[in-house]
Amino acid sequence: MGVAVLAMALAMCGFPPESGSNGGPAATSPAAQVGWGFTHTEYSADRGNKAATRSAGRLLSADPMPQNQHIMGWGAQNPEPSPGTYDFKELDSRVDLMRRTGGTPVLTLCCAPDWMKGGKAGETDWSALEKAPSPEHYADFAALVGTIARRYPDIRHFIVWNEFKGFFDESRNRWDQEGYTRLYNMVYRELKKADKDNQVGGPYAVMDSHPPGDDTYASDVKGPWGSLDQRTVDAVEYWNAHKAGADFVVVDGSSYTKDDRYVPDAFAATRKFADTGRWLRETTGLPLWWAEWYVEVADANDDRSGWSEARRTAVQASALISMTEGGATSGFYWNPEKESGDCPGCLWRSTDLRGGGGRLPMMDLLSRFSRAFPPGTSYERVDVAADGRADVRVLADGEDILAVNTSGRPVRTTVDGQRVTLDAYGIQWLKRS
Repeated sequence: MGVAVLAMALAMCGFPPESGSNGGPAATSPAAQVGWGFTHTEYSADRGNKAATRSAGRLLSADPMPQNQHIMGWGAQNPEPSPGTYDFKELDSRVDLMRRTGGTPVLTLCCAPDWMKGGKAGETDWSALEKAPSPEHYADFAALVGTIARRYPDIRHFIVWNEFKGFFDESRNRWDQEGYTRLYNMVYRELKKADKDNQVGGPYAVMDSHPPGDDTYASDVKGPWGSLDQRTVDAVEYWNAHKAGADFVVVDGSSYTKDDRYVPDAFAATRKFADTGRWLRETTGLPLWWAEWYVEVADANDDRSGWSEARRTAVQASALISMTEGGATSGFYWNPEKESGDCPGCLWRSTDLRGGGGRLPMMDLLSRFSRAFPPGTSYERVDVAADGRADVRVLADGEDILAVNTSGRPVRTTVDGQRVTLDAYGIQWLKRS
């Protein structure tokens, strides 16, 4: 318990992230560290009201961030409806958006056309989107990836698959890490054949966790928030031991447990990202990306709308701080854009609306974080006065300080010698004196 309290206190004071298991920085590849950005989902700034799409385009161009797009689904149609017959119209549109707005483009290589997973050629059953390709079609999927990589030669960063979708073995009640790794290795080799400078990562496993006291699948990767699922640990370790190669390790996860609990509370639970990140860095020695992360439990419709925007953004800021403490250099916020005006957590107002495309609070946080703390940032410790230490989290380098009020009441305190007043769940950016 004393160690846990000390770790949280150091986090509150903006203590630099831990690195390799020997206390020094683990090996990194600068080309594999793209920074902090977001993932395009079903609705994005390439469709809708023309004035609104222009507005969103200007917003993205003003603060270019890395942008991620899936090759099928989440805004892209089936790229190969029949063997050798391609349809890249919507994927072209998303790639063009990323190019026009200046963000580093990233492609997530998921999902697979129907004919690769038991469906009929020429048809697309979107209810089967998350099925994995059949083993006899792994090579076909790798060939499709090679075609895509050559179509967009300026794209250099690729994530292989998404959340082990379709790779859970019900008969053995565990992940089919062997099957995923076979697919990954074929895709990795195809991408390197297309261009040796292509940067490739996996396994995009979900860092599921269980609360303290639930030992059913408990692992040794643990903290006050609980423990990672041992089946996930096994899958990551197998991939790491048997991969053909990797330029970065990429995962996703939530701060809450599999049974939707925040342990011990929504802010403190984000420490999971730090502890998990340290384990991933020590295990793989690779640059760490978070492909997705979540801090608010979803409802039955997979919506996250139970919090005020101020609280939501503050907990997201706490998560970003924890990810950097775990050694992450890159991450992609899953942008939950909708057609309607009510869109909790969205980066910009819906481009389907007149007057849409304007920035929202999460965009302010993410774009400023991306700009202030790019890959290679040297983090520094800053002091928070005793009257605010229990409530204020900070992250700092030599120039900027991010201060986050984790309480639902205003806090007045001193940060790095500067007197500040933070509103309830308030966020402030300070310049070092």
